[in-house]
Amino acid sequence: MSVTMKMTLAATALFAGVALSAPSWAEELKLGVITPPPHVWTKAANHFGDLLKEKSGGALTVVVFPSGQLGAEPEMFQQMQAGILDMGLMTGALTSLREPSIQGWFTPFLMGSVEEAAMAAKTPAAQEMLSNLDKLGLKGLGYSFAGMRHILTTKGTISGLDDLKGQKIRIVPFPAMKVWWEATGAVPTPIQLPDIYQALQSGLLDGVDIDLDALVGLKFQEVAKGLTLTNHMVFPAVAMMGKAKWDELGPEKQAMVTEAMDETLAWATERQIEAEQTNLETLKAAIEVTTLENAETVFADANAAFAEAFGSDPLITAFQEQVKAAKAAR
Repeated sequence: MSVTMKMTLAATALFAGVALSAPSWAEELKLGVITPPPHVWTKAANHFGDLLKEKSGGALTVVVFPSGQLGAEPEMFQQMQAGILDMGLMTGALTSLREPSIQGWFTPFLMGSVEEAAMAAKTPAAQEMLSNLDKLGLKGLGYSFAGMRHILTTKGTISGLDDLKGQKIRIVPFPAMKVWWEATGAVPTPIQLPDIYQALQSGLLDGVDIDLDALVGLKFQEVAKGLTLTNHMVFPAVAMMGKAKWDELGPEKQAMVTEAMDETLAWATERQIEAEQTNLETLKAAIEVTTLENAETVFADANAAFAEAFGSDPLITAFQEQVKAAKAAR
């Protein structure tokens, strides 16, 4: 029996157990997320459940399965497409493997803060990316953000590319990040999130490309000496529902889901803006923290490599132009 089949059977059994305990008058939606309970995305999933129950008068409830309980993200994508899992809050990284235009979100230095990322989510191009999920049997509902990406290293902070040359830096293994990091001269190294702490501690990794929320939540500052603030990429998640389930809900319940999700994603953005500052204060008290003031210039070759790899996609180009225009109009 394949691993995917085993995960699907396990998920079906788990769902069946939950369904038995649900009130007979409520329609229960099952939502999967890869992040642990303290993470902003898991908190957002729970907040969404509370809002939807309130707005529907209890007619729609949500059970959240955090920490990859239903398997890795590829399994959860398959479960949504098959109608086994109703909803997910999936990383933009894994979503981009299915809808390539999502790579545009990882354009280096296009956005410098969570506030700017939230603004970018409102652009027509960003909304078109969500619409493109329809062809995959998925309904895109919006974006959430775990914060900006920075560089955590075991031997201190960095001041330029020479400090990264030959260094094993953990990345999320998807094209946008892989292309960018390869061009820096570092050695991009894909390691599962739960294994990073030990890999840093043992020297298997020299550093991590990471957002502050995950860094503090998983306590990587205990096994690394320096954080270099670069703001080189934002890291989004995409809220989505299986298209078959979405169509089954009908217009009235669809409107409830949309309203609850819009409010949830706005709430999560505000929470993450606050968390960026509190996380930074926590880290400054624990390790050396510096800002690479000329980061965009330092990484010019990597930025050019990204542009060469993804610049021919018209939707990515439109997204970049629209974000720049929105920033200029602020």
